[in-house]
Amino acid sequence: MFGRVTTLKLGILTLAVVSLLLCVTPTSRSAVEALPQRLDDRTFWTLVTEFSEPNGFFRSDNLVSNEMQYQYVIPVLQQTLQPASAYVGVGPDQNFTYIAGLKPRIAFIVDIRRQNLLLHLMYKALIELSPTREEFLSRLFSRPAPPQAAANDSAEAMLAAFQTMEPDPVAFERNRAEIYAHLQHTHGFSLSRSDLGGIDYVFRAFYSAGPEIRYSFGRGSGWQPFPSYRDLMTANDGQGMQRSYLASEELYQSVRDIEQRNLIVPVVGDFAGPKALRSVARYLDLHHARVTAFYTSNVEQYLFHGDAWQRFYENVAALPLDTRSTFIRAFFNNQGRPFRVQGPGDPSTGAAVTPPNLAPPPGPRSETLLNPISMLLAAYAEGHINSYYDVVELSR
Repeated sequence: MFGRVTTLKLGILTLAVVSLLLCVTPTSRSAVEALPQRLDDRTFWTLVTEFSEPNGFFRSDNLVSNEMQYQYVIPVLQQTLQPASAYVGVGPDQNFTYIAGLKPRIAFIVDIRRQNLLLHLMYKALIELSPTREEFLSRLFSRPAPPQAAANDSAEAMLAAFQTMEPDPVAFERNRAEIYAHLQHTHGFSLSRSDLGGIDYVFRAFYSAGPEIRYSFGRGSGWQPFPSYRDLMTANDGQGMQRSYLASEELYQSVRDIEQRNLIVPVVGDFAGPKALRSVARYLDLHHARVTAFYTSNVEQYLFHGDAWQRFYENVAALPLDTRSTFIRAFFNNQGRPFRVQGPGDPSTGAAVTPPNLAPPPGPRSETLLNPISMLLAAYAEGHINSYYDVVELSR
């Protein structure tokens, strides 16, 4: 224990010194930043396969998020973290909204379930095949584009219109074949029969449920309070601005661009595992990049059921970081602590701002929190982290 704490303290001290040098000589940072502008297909697939760990278990399919307030922190992130270097995240497509807002140079999506990797490969194919939001939604749900849809429509208008359209089984078969062909033949990715079956399961879920697909898909009506995909895509940042990756053509195109350059890399990995995050750390260090934002959702909550949280924070300490590096985490009101509906925060002070007349979101209420990674690692090194609530208390 002593050796680990000493190592972490030295690591944090080194981080502080390096960060100071970066602040003193900002032009030198851009000179050594060597992340590629794009990855070729072979390199992308090598990273996916070599960084991944064996498939793990989570109790939910997690095809869509259940966090309604995840956009609330984007204004603060944009003011404090741009320009962004690398982004690390977990889970489904809420990552696209953070990527659209931060515009990192590369993104790694690390999730314990291989199904999440397959979900992101499905999205990759659909986004790359779809020049516009309208075409993307038409393929995602296998529904014909509404006749009144227009490129400048709001997300609400587009999703409401698609909700009225009936799913087309012929379009489903065609779109699924296009996904397989795009991944296997256009990109040359080696997918097993099991992988194709996993993509089929995910794609069929969106076909079956349409824009009303929820985190609880497949669990029956008793789970329906969760927000739908439509709810998530039409949510806002607490100040009335919609920031989802489907809120505008510009945001969608920013995600499409980074997908086409193979720079959203899905990886199978346990946050506390020995390989995935360590491999990401080595790659970013080799390319003189730093983790600007790390979206953890509420994964840490589960890590604290045992001692896995310690291994996770040791993995985090191995990542190349600077003083701006920030955790984005979700805290749910069913964790035994009072829940506060909180706005995006005052960028100058970091203090929470509660928007006036804010209606509670549908489903499980959660709060999105920010935490400087250096602060968390320092508290861990000093022995001040013993529970998930200690982590939450360090957040704002």
